[in-house]
Amino acid sequence: MRDWQSFLGLPLWVWLFVMPSCLALLCIVQGPRMGRILRPVWRILDRIYTGAGVLAACCMVTILLLIVAQMIARWSLLTFPGSTEYAGYAMAATSFFALAHTLTRGAHIRVSVFLNLNRFTHVWLDALAMLVAAITATYFARYAIKTNILSEMLNDRTQGQDFVPEWLLTFVSMFGTWPGDWPQIWAETGSEWVYTPVWLPQLPMSIGSVLLAVALWDYLTRLLVNREPSIVGEAVE
Repeated sequence: MRDWQSFLGLPLWVWLFVMPSCLALLCIVQGPRMGRILRPVWRILDRIYTGAGVLAACCMVTILLLIVAQMIARWSLLTFPGSTEYAGYAMAATSFFALAHTLTRGAHIRVSVFLNLNRFTHVWLDALAMLVAAITATYFARYAIKTNILSEMLNDRTQGQDFVPEWLLTFVSMFGTWPGDWPQIWAETGSEWVYTPVWLPQLPMSIGSVLLAVALWDYLTRLLVNREPSIVGEAVE
């Protein structure tokens, strides 16, 4: 995690783990004051989580549309190459985009046997569990992004029958380059369809895991500021 030090000024592990932990410590010491500072950030993050949930729902609808398209193609004696791969990509995107939104709605499985003993254990054991989960999710997000970068470096391509237009790859890769390089990138882009690079369907995994890590650190600070959990699960009889 030292490969970003020349760019960020500090080792990456400091930004990923030490800084959020220091923020959590500040929330313990300066709860009400930190609450006033962080409340606008919380509102923005809530909108991001909701947007990710909407995006996950759109990916789920995409799975339905792909299944319907497969049925129509079969009835029409036509082929729909790559439809199985596209449906798999949409299913993975649905799962990862929904992680943060599902957490905020209390829909993840959480065992609360010890949390319900008394108010003290409810707050501090929940904070400890949230901290461990946040560290774990941050590790996962860091290596999900590293996997994305490695797939792009190796130019790893899918082994299925799915293709994507080359302009789509250029459009997505724009966000990882400097604006000054965009004219040259588009000048080198053709109109062909190419085998899907593996980094493209891996992007939702990276984005979703990053959002989950952010949500866990976010709700840890809310718990430490308010001294009560902000994640309230819906009771199901």
